[in-house]
Order: sequence, then structure tokens, then C-alpha cells
Amino acid sequence: MLVIKDLHKSYGKFKAVNGLNLEIEKGEIFGFIGPNGAGKSTTMKIVAGLLSADSGEVYVDSINALKNNKRLKEKIGYMPDFFGVYDNLKAIEYMEFYASIYGILGKEAKTLSMDLLELVNLQDKADSYVDGLSRGMKQRLCLARSLVHNPELLILDEPASGMDPRARFEMKGILKNLKAMDKTIIVSSHILPELAEICGVIGIIEKGQMVITGSVDDIMFNVSGQNPIKIRVKDKVEDSVKILKEIPYVTKTLINENNLTVSFKGGEDEVATILHNLVRQNIKVLSYTQTAGNLEDVFMKITEHVEE
Repeated sequence: MLVIKDLHKSYGKFKAVNGLNLEIEKGEIFGFIGPNGAGKSTTMKIVAGLLSADSGEVYVDSINALKNNKRLKEKIGYMPDFFGVYDNLKAIEYMEFYASIYGILGKEAKTLSMDLLELVNLQDKADSYVDGLSRGMKQRLCLARSLVHNPELLILDEPASGMDPRARFEMKGILKNLKAMDKTIIVSSHILPELAEICGVIGIIEKGQMVITGSVDDIMFNVSGQNPIKIRVKDKVEDSVKILKEIPYVTKTLINENNLTVSFKGGEDEVATILHNLVRQNIKVLSYTQTAGNLEDVFMKITEHVEE
């Protein structure tokens, strides 16, 4: 869906994007991670056709995005990190206004607007004035606005910025629903654990360069050489630890009552073997979960090696 090759963008002597390369598959939720000034927003604006690039190539569904043509605008929905709303407009009027920009008018616009408000859980706010909505509601309204032309690629710059925990939870659910609708989504955020929960692939950018991309588990393994899982057993905790120590690729086991956090080198096959060995030796495994790991620690470890 998206291919970026050797992308460059400078502001004077400052290199905002410095030879960035990236590929995102159709239907993927891609998490864009990086500190302020790393080049996230600049890259997203270039992909959306809002900024010109100094050099490089950007293709959205095989369309040359650097030409900023009409076909590109039909493909992309863009939600900026800061956006304006209009005073004295109700939410439904706000949506119908943006629908009209794409030539959708009258009954069709009203039906579409209500459907999108329902998608972002704002159907009960249709007749509320936009400037009276909470920050989280305005964020969701802006997301609905970016969907009026049914784009295939959504570019969301800090969509959960300033939201309280409940609003962030609702946003996560909305993004999962959009993925189920086969939308491709690029989402940037400083709330790293939440990206780990919803994104199939993440990319860490620093000083305008893509440092690493992959699934959270793959990146955790590549950086630290191990993946953690949490196993809850009914009893026989000490016996469980002895069994785990006999498995050569298990590197560490932490105990918290009947909960075992097991670090190991490997992937799904190794997880299956760990669980099989426990059950085979009469350990009653109540549950296990693959942890997302500490993405903040991984981020710090990766970016500290990026050259000045």
C-alpha cells in the first residue's frame, strides 16, 4: 500500500527526513514511534501530499504521492495532531460540511455523516455543538471527518494526544474496527504501550532515519535477544521453575506468587515447547500471555546508538 524510498526533507540546515525507507502492507496498522523532531509528522505530511520532498520516492497504492494529484487525495484520509473546529456548528453539520467538499450532498451526506458518527461512538452527540465537545470527542470527530470519502489509507498523527484513559480505550477499539474494514493505518503516538497493543508492525524513527521496523515481538527479540511470556500455574511453583531451567533457550524466570515471567530466546514454537514441557510433567497451567515487553526501554536502547 505504501512504499517510501530514500526520502529527504530539510528545513535550512536541519534534516527533518534523512534517507528514510519504509514499506507498509495493505490492511496493516503501522505504529510510527519517535521523539519530537524525529521526522514523524514531516514524513506523514509528505505522504499525505501536504508537504513537498527534497528528493526520494513515495508511492501510495502505486500512485506517485510526490505529484500530489487528485487520485492520491481520494486514497488518503489525514488526521493532523492539531486541528481546528468551527464555532456554532453541530457535529452533524460539521460532518455534512466536509462531505460536501467531496460532492456528497443532501440525504446521502446526512446518512453518511450519521454512519460515521456511529462508527466513532458519537451518534448521541450529532446535535451537540462542536466547540462544546470534550478533547477526546473532538479527536474522534476529526477521525470521522477524515473518513467521509472512504479512503484506503489513514494517516493519524497523535490521535490519542490529550485523551484520558477511557477516551484512549475507545480510540483503540475504533482503530481495530477500521482494520477489520481493511483500512491501512499509519498512527504515530508517544503512548508506546498502546501502540504495542494495536499495531501489527512498528517503526522507530530517529533523526529522520528509520532505525528499525517489525512486529513488537520481533523487535524485542532483535534488541534484547529474548521474549517474555507470563505463565500462571495452580501450584508446584518450585517444580515449574526447575522444569523451566532445564529448557536450554529459557534465559530467566521471575516468580510472583503463582505467576512466572519467563524470558526465552525464540518464537511461537519455543512457547509451545515450554508449555508442553510443563503440562507433560503434571504442572497445571491456568493461563499464559505473551507480554508486549517494555517498549519504552527498547526504544531508548535502540535510539541511544543512533549517531549524532
